[in-house]
Amino acid sequence: MIPELKNRKWKVLLSEKMLDRGVWMRLRKERVQLPSGVEVPEWFILDFPDWVNVIAITREGQFVLEDQYRHAVGETHFELVAGVIDEGETPLEAAQRELSEESGYGGGHWELFMTVAPNPTNQSNYSYTFLATGVEKTGAQHLDASEDIQVHLFSRDEVRELLETGQIIQAMHLAPLWKYFAEAPKTK
Repeated sequence: MIPELKNRKWKVLLSEKMLDRGVWMRLRKERVQLPSGVEVPEWFILDFPDWVNVIAITREGQFVLEDQYRHAVGETHFELVAGVIDEGETPLEAAQRELSEESGYGGGHWELFMTVAPNPTNQSNYSYTFLATGVEKTGAQHLDASEDIQVHLFSRDEVRELLETGQIIQAMHLAPLWKYFAEAPKTK
């Protein structure tokens, strides 16, 4: 039997903004008190925006993936279409916009597939993954100046091979893809 969780919320005694670089990077330091009474003088929290990922599958059963260089690790890998939820957008609106902008694909049937917290120890954001089936090419890419994205169509077996051979390394993309393969019925 799974035990019922009690939310053992910490009391914030002091919160101080350390760095504010707009939507991409905000850092705050908090002094907190645990329910036990223990005080932690410095707990650092990165306030990142919420973001979305899209497992996009065409009418023909092809997965729409992209490859993109990631400067923090200095490598290019395959990824899901993903991006930040802009102010005023719902997660679904952001996911549909990102798929269109980054890949030129759209349409289809959309459903929320998974919501996770990337690192709830010190990050305040959530990542929403949508499953979009029956998508089709609707236009050209519309990339930001800092984006250099190549779009690829892969079969189900090829995506599984990318997972198994470590060619997808982004943790927030691995989690929903592995869930998809664990739960989805075998199709094309």
